[in-house]
Order: sequence, then C-alpha cells, then structure tokens
Amino acid sequence: MKYSAIITDIEGTTSRISFVTDVLFPYAASELPAFIQAQQHNEAVATQLQACRNLMQQPSASLAQINEQLQQWIAQDAKVTPLKALQGMVWQHGYQSCAFTGHVYADAAAQLHHWHNSGIKLYVYSSGSVQAQQLLFQHSDAGDLTPLFSGYFDTQIGAKRDISSYAAIVQQLQLPPKQILFLSDVAAELDAAAPLGIDTVQLIREGQTAGSHKVASDFYQVLEQ
Repeated sequence: MKYSAIITDIEGTTSRISFVTDVLFPYAASELPAFIQAQQHNEAVATQLQACRNLMQQPSASLAQINEQLQQWIAQDAKVTPLKALQGMVWQHGYQSCAFTGHVYADAAAQLHHWHNSGIKLYVYSSGSVQAQQLLFQHSDAGDLTPLFSGYFDTQIGAKRDISSYAAIVQQLQLPPKQILFLSDVAAELDAAAPLGIDTVQLIREGQTAGSHKVASDFYQVLEQ
C-alpha cells in the first residue's frame, strides 16, 4: 500500500464550493445575530466572542459591533478562527433541524469508504472549524461518514498555505511524509505541503487553475496518478 494516510480538503475537493457559499454562509449570516444574543453567556460562545474582540482590538466591543464584524468576515470568506467556531455552532442547529444536508460528491463518498476499508487512515484539513467539518460529514448526502475519519485539522493548527501547518500535521500523524497524500483543489495549499515530501493531487472539479501537481477530476482518479 503506497499511502498510510490521506488528508483531504473539503470545499472543491469532497464537496461543491457552492454548498458553502450558497447554503452555509447565508444560513450563518442570517442566524448568527439571534444565536449570539441568546447564547452570549454560554462559555463556548463567550470564549469566541472574546476572541473576536481581541482580533478587532476592541476589548469593549458590543454584540452589535461583533456581529457587524462577523458579517464582514463572512462576506470576505475570511479564515478567522472565532468566526469559523461560531459558524459551526450555528450550522449544528441547521443540520440537526434538517434545514440542509452536507454536500459530498458521490465519487468522494465511495472512495472514502474504499480507502478506509483498505486500511488507509483518513483525515480532514479545512479552514472550517473541526466542528463544522464533523457536522458536514455526519449529516452528509451520503449518510454519516464520520466513522471513516481518524482525525480533523482546522486553522488552529495553522493557515493552509503555510508549510509549518503541514509540518505540524506530519508530527501529529507520526508518519514519514512520503506515506501521506494530501488532496485539495487549491494549488497554493499543495505548494505548502509538497516541500515536506508529502505527495499531492489537485482536484479539478469546477474549472480550477491547475498548478504543478498531479491532477484528478474526481476521487476515482486520485490513486491512478
């Protein structure tokens, strides 16, 4: 077996980019104000609100000011950890109330099952929070896929275009880099992983610009490269 572990991105890789932009982001933008107002004293929420104030450099920022900043970050698709954490909390309600299910390409679901059954350890690395990642796969179009994964990584381990993030992941996996494959639709993310010796494949599903990496149009082609 060539790989002991496969790490996959979500947006544009296992799932349509439009699911996030057309479903998840608008839902969060709509529901966040009422959620923050109702849950502001919840410890987990309060921690993220304080993190927002720290990033805003406004220690006394009101809920209204925080919500305005959150809406700006959503519009910018900013990779901001407290935003991602709060979005995950709101999306949990959306998934659990069946307002939507997580989009996963049929080929991705099939191959994730196949790789798992072949003994390959599967991991996710996405800019969305670990909670958001787990919710998407737990409530996916293909059913609960979370039993297939051995772990999840988000921006708390580092930015996806920083080589140090992948070095930290390799350290956690305790595997030689050459036994790890990373899948993403974004060439710059693959560029950060490759110098460590991690193998890479770029998914070209929605007209993405190909970089210098091996490419695949779906998960069936990934290990054929």
